[in-house]
Amino acid sequence: MAGEVAMGAKDRAPARTPRVAVIGGGPGGLYAAALLKRLDPSREITVWERNAPDDTFGFGVVLSDETLGGIAHADPVVHAALQDEFVRWDDIDIVHRGERHTSGGHGFAALGRRRLLAVLHERCRSLGVELCFGTEAPHPDRLSQSYDLVIAADGVHSTTREAGAEVFRPTVQEHRCRYIWLAADFAFDAFRFEIAETEYGVMQLHGYPYSRPSPAPLPAAGPDGPCDRPGASTVIVEMREEVWRAAGFADMETAESVERCAKVFTEALGGRPLRSRNSAWTTFRTVVNERWSHGNLVLLGDAAHTAHFSIGSGTKLAMEDALALAACLEEHTTLPEALTAYEEERRPVVASTQRAALASLEWFENLGLHVGRPARQFAFDLLTRSRRVTHDNLRLRDPHFTGAVERDFGCPPGTPPMFTPFRLRGLTLRNRVVVSPMDMYSAEDGVPGDFHLVHLGARALGGAGLVMTEMVCVSAEGRITPGCAGLWTGHQTQAWRRITDFVHTRAPGVAIGVQLGHSGRKGSTRRMWEGMDEPLEEGNWGLVAASPIPYRPGSQQPRELSRAQLTDIREQFMAAAWRAVRGGFDLLELHCAHGYLLSGFLSPLTNRRTDAYGGTLDNRLRYPLEVFDAVRSVWPEERPLTVRISATDWAEGGTTAEDAVEIARAFAAHGADAIDVSTGQVVAEERPEFGRSYQTPYADRIRQEVGIPVIAVGAISSWDDVNSLILAGRADLCALARPHLYDPHWTLHAAAEQGYTGSAAVWPEPYRAGSRRPPTGRTDAPRPRLTLGR
Repeated sequence: MAGEVAMGAKDRAPARTPRVAVIGGGPGGLYAAALLKRLDPSREITVWERNAPDDTFGFGVVLSDETLGGIAHADPVVHAALQDEFVRWDDIDIVHRGERHTSGGHGFAALGRRRLLAVLHERCRSLGVELCFGTEAPHPDRLSQSYDLVIAADGVHSTTREAGAEVFRPTVQEHRCRYIWLAADFAFDAFRFEIAETEYGVMQLHGYPYSRPSPAPLPAAGPDGPCDRPGASTVIVEMREEVWRAAGFADMETAESVERCAKVFTEALGGRPLRSRNSAWTTFRTVVNERWSHGNLVLLGDAAHTAHFSIGSGTKLAMEDALALAACLEEHTTLPEALTAYEEERRPVVASTQRAALASLEWFENLGLHVGRPARQFAFDLLTRSRRVTHDNLRLRDPHFTGAVERDFGCPPGTPPMFTPFRLRGLTLRNRVVVSPMDMYSAEDGVPGDFHLVHLGARALGGAGLVMTEMVCVSAEGRITPGCAGLWTGHQTQAWRRITDFVHTRAPGVAIGVQLGHSGRKGSTRRMWEGMDEPLEEGNWGLVAASPIPYRPGSQQPRELSRAQLTDIREQFMAAAWRAVRGGFDLLELHCAHGYLLSGFLSPLTNRRTDAYGGTLDNRLRYPLEVFDAVRSVWPEERPLTVRISATDWAEGGTTAEDAVEIARAFAAHGADAIDVSTGQVVAEERPEFGRSYQTPYADRIRQEVGIPVIAVGAISSWDDVNSLILAGRADLCALARPHLYDPHWTLHAAAEQGYTGSAAVWPEPYRAGSRRPPTGRTDAPRPRLTLGR
């Protein structure tokens, strides 16, 4: 029976009629039913929807051209019906502090949600799908016993998912904003974002048209009047929970809330009222499931995953799920194979969309941090918030708008943002690219050798504005591995001087910085490729830390530092900093991140001290600040001193984003010139939320709240990302590690690919002949004519 459902109609002669049950009559469930029936008319398909046919949450639906293309291929009848309904537009309007900035070339298509459902209802009925409205579906267990396939498309509050929670293992995260879906009886002429800075806090409006304007005037609609009227727009009002409560919305009836929202955004609405339809304030819930299927039951759409409305992907994902599920059932001979293929196909797409949606959601949650930017830069920041729209593709969509943002930023003509200079104290970096510190584990007795000369020299020749050493240890006992470099002897100082001299003479204009640190409880381990964080098989040295807590089971237990030892290590840092001066470094960074010694004092998970150096955040900051002050006292006044921190431990009870702001503020007050914002690696049980430039929001927050320059780091892999982050004002510098391992000339190649030939990316004379991309086989030649035209 399971195999019969999965097989394509052309391959199957079933012993009996295959039966499919669909729980939930939203767009995803209806579209899945229509596709499966169209592919095999012999299927008996029933859809249960507990609400009436025209009951729906929300007003308009936005679909991408990609989704529409899939619909056109899978069901031309549905596509043709939708084509006649769509409102299309290209512009996004962003209104901030009385200024409106418009960006074009985006390409949107929307229609009324009721109309979409009506099209799918009609298609299902024409194909012979049974639709049961106002009816609760039987329990999933019963359906699984009597149907060959059960599709659970019952939304974000899926009872099916909850009933099978032990199998699907869902994670549901509630977020910090309240929002309400409303509508207006006129069509915006663009996708509109409007910001209202009220006495209670920041509120925002998301609005877009979903119905064409009427050629003749229509009577005003009541508060719950018809919504799919000609000339209508979806309006979503959103704000932080604390703003929502302070403004009194928690105590208002819906009608009063709707009226209040219309008053807040009266200019955007032109004084027109807003309407509701079963509208209520709610919080967004991000749904993730470890599994999407069990036996013959499969989750689809919001039951399996959700994506925040600010990137408009909920209905899109559900309908794409339906397409993929139908295709996999057609292509595979057994149901288990088909459901496995469906999940393998959709998971990467959904994960990517959810990462973008989470970035967008968090940007709006933290809107108060962004509103201080100049209006045009604010608009650029908003447009690129999810990281799906970037500087490069925005420049293609709307070169006029992007060019204006670049001019405001100070980019000379023809100069990408990443190639604008940046000044820290007496040091001017010629561009915004930093070669991030990367441990090489290739020193002998702490002495950097030829490998380090070639490694750092190659990256300097590659054009970055600043090249950073690996963590250079202040003592032999402060090493991570026997291969770590140091600055505790004169011989090491001389070896570093050889490298800095090479950089300054052979790559003039490139700065080189040193990162000073002490391994703390993470020391005396093997080199990374021999077993990362594994203790040495022999020759171990004793470890010290803020508290006697091993890094992980099997790690050596450190000794808690005494007052006398704290003084000794502080002096080691000071002596290493003085050697760094003689070593010729242009910048010094104090390593207070990643669970090493100073980071161990900052995190409440690794600092359990009961003296003046433990307990409150102020106390946990005390020793790192003492070390910072000691280093600053010997480091030349004109040379910048930066600090790397872990802005979150990615673990419950650890350092929070709020703590990170206060940590950065404290270092800034002591004279730090910039904060290098990393995350994690403090405790072994961390659970990072990896993704493209995933640590940047922490840097952005510190930059806005503390007012100090920041270096963003973490999965920044393309020059397009660097341009986007710099131009949006989220970071001042971008540090890249793995891209520079892949390509030592990453910065020069980024310049060549963007057609930039200015002073911020100078090719060394011996390499100048390679400054153009080598020619390759032609790929744009005319195709051979295979047929004669008539």
